[in-house]
Amino acid sequence: MKRYAVIGHPVAHSLSPRIHAAFAREAGIELDYRAIDATDFDASLADFLAAGGVGANVTLPYKQRAAKACATLGERARRAGAVNTLIRRDDSWHGDNTDGAGLVRDLTGRNRLDLRGRRTLLLGAGGGSRGVAPALLDAGIGDLYIVNRHAERADALADALGEPGRVHPRYLDDIASHGEFDLIVNATSAGHEGVFPSLPMSLIGPRTTAVDLSYGEASIGFLSWARGGGCREAIDGLGMLVEQAAESFELWHGVRPYTDAIYGQLRERDAALVSAD
Repeated sequence: MKRYAVIGHPVAHSLSPRIHAAFAREAGIELDYRAIDATDFDASLADFLAAGGVGANVTLPYKQRAAKACATLGERARRAGAVNTLIRRDDSWHGDNTDGAGLVRDLTGRNRLDLRGRRTLLLGAGGGSRGVAPALLDAGIGDLYIVNRHAERADALADALGEPGRVHPRYLDDIASHGEFDLIVNATSAGHEGVFPSLPMSLIGPRTTAVDLSYGEASIGFLSWARGGGCREAIDGLGMLVEQAAESFELWHGVRPYTDAIYGQLRERDAALVSAD
C-alpha cells in the first residue's frame, strides 16, 4: 500500500486524511494517508521517505521550506516559490502547488464568483499567499495589494510575481488609507495563533467578498470581522481545501475525484459542531 501524508505543525486539526480517504474509496485505490506533526520538516520528510512515502501535502509553516527540498518544481510551484504537494520521481522530490487552482475553482465554481477586474487585498506574504497570488492574477483580478506585518516579505512577494503596474506591496500600518476592496483574502496564520489583527471597516464596500484560506475555528476571527462590516459574502477555506486536495490526488493517481460529496459531508460536520456549541 502506497503511503501519503500531510506534513505541518500543528496538523492534528487537518481534514486532509479524511478527504483523501474519501477520494480513494471513490476511485477504488488503496492508500495509507496520515497526518505528520513535524517540528523539524527535513527530519520528518526523511523519516516519511524511509517508511515508504511517495507523496505528501505540505501545510503551515513549511510550504516555502518544502520548495527547497525538491530537485524539480512545476511551473505553479516555481512561480509561487512554495510547495504544497510533493511527488516522488526518479529518486527525488518533485514539487507542485495546487493551492491557487483549488481556491479559484472553489470561488468561481462552487461560489460562482466572477473574479475579473476585482480590486484585491491579500493579507499575508507567506507560503499560503505565494500559492494563491499567481492563480488570482491569472483568473483576471484587477490590482493586487499585498500587506504583511513585515514589509520586506510583501516586497519580496510582489517582486516574485513580476507585475509592477498591477501588484502593489503596502505597509500594514497604512492599510486604512487604501479605500474599499472588491476581494479581501486572508492568508495569514493569525487565526491559527488565536490572534487576529484589527482591520479598519473602511476596507469593506457594498460588493466586497471576504475569503479566509483557513477553515473551522481558525477562520472565525476574520469572517466575523467581515460579516460585521457588511461584506456581501464571507467564505472560509473549506472548499479550497477540498479542491486543492483533488488537484493533488490527480497528480498522484491520474484520477480526478468528485468533490461535492465530501465537501457536503464536511460542511454538515461544521454545522453540527456549531449546533453543539
